Amino acid sequence: MTRPRLTCLMAGSLDGRLHPSRWTESPDGTAADWTDAYEAIHDRYDADGWIVGRVTMAEMAKGLPHPPADVGTPPRPLHVARDSGPYAIALDRAGKLHFTAGELHGDHVVVLLGADVPDAHLAELVDDGVSYIVADARDDGLDLAAALDVLGERFGARHLLLEGGGGVNGSFLAAGLVEQFDLLLAPALDGGDSRAIVEAGAAGLKGKVRLKLLGAEQLGHGALHLRYAVTSAQDAV
Repeated sequence: MTRPRLTCLMAGSLDGRLHPSRWTESPDGTAADWTDAYEAIHDRYDADGWIVGRVTMAEMAKGLPHPPADVGTPPRPLHVARDSGPYAIALDRAGKLHFTAGELHGDHVVVLLGADVPDAHLAELVDDGVSYIVADARDDGLDLAAALDVLGERFGARHLLLEGGGGVNGSFLAAGLVEQFDLLLAPALDGGDSRAIVEAGAAGLKGKVRLKLLGAEQLGHGALHLRYAVTSAQDAV
C-alpha cells in the first residue's frame, strides 16, 4: 500500500485566520506580497497535487449543474480520467461542485465524494473529464485514509499538499493523516470571527496530535515560514 505523504501548507494571520482581505495592514508588506511568498513555497515542494474543500474549490471551478441527458450507469467507486499529476483534489461529500473541464490551470481535477452521490452527478463529472473517488462513508465523514490510499495506488501520488479550508485541515489532522504542517505567518491580525486555519469541531485536536518544530525561515515583508512535524499523540505515549 502506497499512501502519499501529506503536508498541510497554509498562510495565516497572527491570530490564526485565513482571509487576507480582512487582515490589518503592515508597513512591511501587503496581502499580495504574502500571497506571492506562499505560492513560492507551494512551488518549491513540487508536490503531486493539492487538496482543498468544497467551498475553496467552488471559488475556482465556477461551473453550473449540467448532467448529461443519458446518465446511464457511471462507474463506482472510481473513475480515472487521467492518472498523471499534478492533481487538483477537492472534498465534495454531497456532490455540489460543478466544473467546465477536467483541469484547473493545467492540474487534473479529482473529486472525493460521499457514497450517496447520485449517478447524474457522476455522469456529469465523467463527461467533463474529471476523475473521482466515491469514498466509503464513516460516522464522522468520509474515509479519508482509504481515499488517500487510492490516490497513491491508482493516481501515483506520493506527496500532496493540504491547503484548506479549516474544516478540511481539521478532518485530516484528526484522522492522523498529516505528516507535516507548514505555516506562512503574516505580520497581520484579523480580530474577527472569520474562518480559522484549522477547525476540528467541539472535540478539537487536544490529545490527538503533537507538533515538533523542524525549522523557521524569515521571509521578506515581515513574514515567517514555520515547519512542524506532526505526530499522533497516542504514538508519542
